[in-house]
Amino acid sequence: MSRVVHLHIGAPKTGTTYLQDRLVLNTASLARHGVTIPGPRVGRSDTFHFRAALDLLDQDWGGAPGHAEGAWAAMMRKVQRADGNVVISHEILAGAKPDKVVKAMNDLAGHEVHVIYSARDLGRQLPAAWQESIKQGRKWPFKRFLTKVERGQTWFFNAMDLPTVLSRWGAKIPPERVHVVTVPHDRGPNGDELWLRFCRAFSIDPAWAPLDSERDNRSLGIAETSLLRKLNRRLELGVWRDPAYDALIRELLAQQVLVSRKAIPVRLPPDRYGFAEQQADAWIEWIKGSGVDVVGDVEDLRPGPVDPDAVWLNPDTVSRKALARAAVDALAVMTREAASRPDPRKELGARLRRRAEHLRDW
Repeated sequence: MSRVVHLHIGAPKTGTTYLQDRLVLNTASLARHGVTIPGPRVGRSDTFHFRAALDLLDQDWGGAPGHAEGAWAAMMRKVQRADGNVVISHEILAGAKPDKVVKAMNDLAGHEVHVIYSARDLGRQLPAAWQESIKQGRKWPFKRFLTKVERGQTWFFNAMDLPTVLSRWGAKIPPERVHVVTVPHDRGPNGDELWLRFCRAFSIDPAWAPLDSERDNRSLGIAETSLLRKLNRRLELGVWRDPAYDALIRELLAQQVLVSRKAIPVRLPPDRYGFAEQQADAWIEWIKGSGVDVVGDVEDLRPGPVDPDAVWLNPDTVSRKALARAAVDALAVMTREAASRPDPRKELGARLRRRAEHLRDW
């Protein structure tokens, strides 16, 4: 049975956290209108999509070893059984290598596949991507990250270079089935312009998804990002760290505590804007010559103008005073978290006492 499959492949840092959570919250309502968000019997569908993407890419991070094995095949079975239109979404798909793209499109053969790629100007995206890499355990300075991006030496560049990504993913489908959703500079009067653009790309009436999401992947400030980078160095955990550390560092410390501080934002250095503008010119020229569908405005892909009066602060050289303030706030929260958790020694003692009582009952 042929159906329409909307395959949203990212890119990173283009509103995907909000998008995926809103789709999860409205899964039942969307299903009543003929839109399926494939998911597990128990658990969240966004986690299911993440594992399916990992399995397709032969990656195995973000969980216990083997946690993603078989997830892509499970996703394909759910697509086959779905009624109506299907939405699959995860940002790590954007950087897929050519052989993985071929596998995905072959597995979806027989369906009307639409590829949706959300794109953002590099003036905003590069600072956000660097912060995301630090949250994931990287230790590199902002300067080194930007240099590697400009040389095409990072996964982030492979996932953000619009012509490369869409040439791969759109190779086997007509250009009108490739949709570029641009991230607006202006969020619109109600703050939901990006969501409305996603809805148009997925052929979803916004009224079908009335429940709003409070999840977003907010940016850190320069002191907060520097603190995480130093913590990554001290702990020496590597990028693909244990899930317990990831929950503490990424989910609690970064996503809940440090983003809530009044902070100085990370901004692209003025001398790097030339690269961002050159990429925007190349992307827009490629889009206009390719025939792909644009949901939004291609001018959104140009970085905003540099304020000549703004003072740029280097996130690689944060003052000790600013760093100390962020560190004390982080220490306070982590101390409260540690105090609220059960003492493993007491838990062990309780288990031994229960076992002894059980033996006496015999």
